[in-house]
Amino acid sequence: MGRAFVRQGITMFETLAKAGKYLGQTARLMIGVPDYDNYVEHMRVTHPDQTPMTYEEFFRERQDARYGGKGGAKCC
Repeated sequence: MGRAFVRQGITMFETLAKAGKYLGQTARLMIGVPDYDNYVEHMRVTHPDQTPMTYEEFFRERQDARYGGKGGAKCC
């Protein structure tokens, strides 16, 4: 019984940690903060032959895509 309880406890904490990760990611995306870690993981898995952008390049690219940088319409 002790072993099962320990394993169940580990599973519970793993589940809580995963839920916390997804909640944090959701909150960041809701307020418009891009998720660099997911981008890097995607590049590693899907495009291993390409070098991922630096955080600064990634952030600027996401901001330009969201707000229409590089000659896009401006509100002010």
